Amino acid sequence: MDFFFLFTGSLILILALMFFLKFKKMQENSAKKESGLRTQKDENGKTEFVRCPLCSTPLAKNEDLFSRIYRPMTTPDQRMTVHGCPHCYPRPEPGVRRSCPVCGKEVPLEGELIARLFNRTEGKKHVMITGCTECYRGKGR
Repeated sequence: MDFFFLFTGSLILILALMFFLKFKKMQENSAKKESGLRTQKDENGKTEFVRCPLCSTPLAKNEDLFSRIYRPMTTPDQRMTVHGCPHCYPRPEPGVRRSCPVCGKEVPLEGELIARLFNRTEGKKHVMITGCTECYRGKGR
């Protein structure tokens, strides 16, 4: 009789442990899906990764760019600066190079990209990078 209770208790404990491990694995899989890489559609409708304009690192869904938008907020065209992503700003990860997509020069940590933000009345906003602090250095702007 004691053996029966010991066997039944062990079996229940093993089943509970298996259920717990399976439940934990399901939670980890859903967390991986949520923290996956961010994607967008290009002009041709093809899906591509959203990348940092400074270091070209693909951004995860929970990662944002560090940027500033300047006033006035009501205009359809605003000045904007982009400092980087969590991979390249405030400290670049090892092996990450910050370069300007316009001139190709290396952008220092205190440097930034200069861009225009177009606030469209319909659809998404559009950002056009016009250069970096290295491009504009000798232009007197």
